[in-house]
Amino acid sequence: MPTNSKSEYYIQLEEHYNAHNYHPLPVVLEKGEGVYVWDVDGKKYYDCLSAYSAVNQGHCHPRIIAALNKQASKLTLTSRAFHNDLLGEYAEFICKYFGYDKVLPMNTGVEGGETALKLCRKWAYEVKGIAKNQAKILFAENNFWGRTIAAVSSSTDPTSYSGFGPFTPGFEIIPYNNIEALREALKDPNVAGFMLEPIQGEAGVVVPDEGYLKAVRALCSEHNVLMIADEVQTGIARTGKLLACDHEEVKPDILILGKALGAGVLPVSAVLSSNEVMMTLKPGEHGSTFGGNPLACAVAMEALKVVTDEKLAENAQKMGEIFRTRLRNIPSDHIETVRGKGLLNAVVIKPYGENKTAYNICLALKENGLLAKQTHDHIIRFAPPLVITEEQVNACCDIIERTILAETTA
Repeated sequence: MPTNSKSEYYIQLEEHYNAHNYHPLPVVLEKGEGVYVWDVDGKKYYDCLSAYSAVNQGHCHPRIIAALNKQASKLTLTSRAFHNDLLGEYAEFICKYFGYDKVLPMNTGVEGGETALKLCRKWAYEVKGIAKNQAKILFAENNFWGRTIAAVSSSTDPTSYSGFGPFTPGFEIIPYNNIEALREALKDPNVAGFMLEPIQGEAGVVVPDEGYLKAVRALCSEHNVLMIADEVQTGIARTGKLLACDHEEVKPDILILGKALGAGVLPVSAVLSSNEVMMTLKPGEHGSTFGGNPLACAVAMEALKVVTDEKLAENAQKMGEIFRTRLRNIPSDHIETVRGKGLLNAVVIKPYGENKTAYNICLALKENGLLAKQTHDHIIRFAPPLVITEEQVNACCDIIERTILAETTA
């Protein structure tokens, strides 16, 4: 497999042996620290994706790595066949941290979503009194919460669902950021829950109108329907608050967390809810071999402590305002809009040149030392680690401005 660089070698190796279910940028990373990553050829980059917000605390945060190493040398996994000495401590910690009665620990974000749906249906039958197998769950149009069969069954993106039917029944889709559509859908007494992202990430960092989440909360309460917030990407300080729902002082009935809960060190997810909802589950009705493992508990607690101790929500709020202001001042007619909250932001690029999309700009950004990723054809997401400094934000914005101006005028 002859190549001209280490990067080319690893890319060709992956292409040959790995399933082709991703289309990554042509960069091969081997090291990370804070807001920076390095490729196998020694080039240094600003990471402006943070593994889709999984690395909010920065790459290889020393406190989190220390917690990982300490626990890894002691006990990593017992399964839930036995108790371990960290699960209770972690459960108390995370419930008090976010203000819920109980937690159900899982591993990945999509597992958190699946868990929330099962809880919602069980609550619908045992508490709300919906007839057996008649419960409906509403989803927002253009949602994205994973690629399991249930997740793609609720998707409106043909890339996600095409070729994977038949789909899970009992799901209905309504427009996002449209309170009248929700009001109409809730006239059906079989609706048990409404699952939505407070800010839609994969759709292109779509921020709803102010007051939308508050209105969703009020309608769900009025109709005895569970509000399920998918905060896997928007949670844990990413948007300038601990949770994106906090911007409107809204508390969902079921909260789904993931990504940064494991700080990019290992997969950790959690579903938090009330006793009324959570206690509908009985032993054997849901679980996970790795969910709540001691290693995950140790890492998640330290990950959340770092968020508090280093004031990452406050930093995200401040740095995000600087970031959006800088990008809105780029003198280019090819920037349609800049949107976001905190350090979850997107730039919508108007079509330019023949067959040119946001992917081409991402390639050019890579060459200039900054890594970001497009979503859809003309949207670029920018989500650096929340430990980023003002100097680093301005350096990133310098690269972005220089690259967009050069790429769109070439």
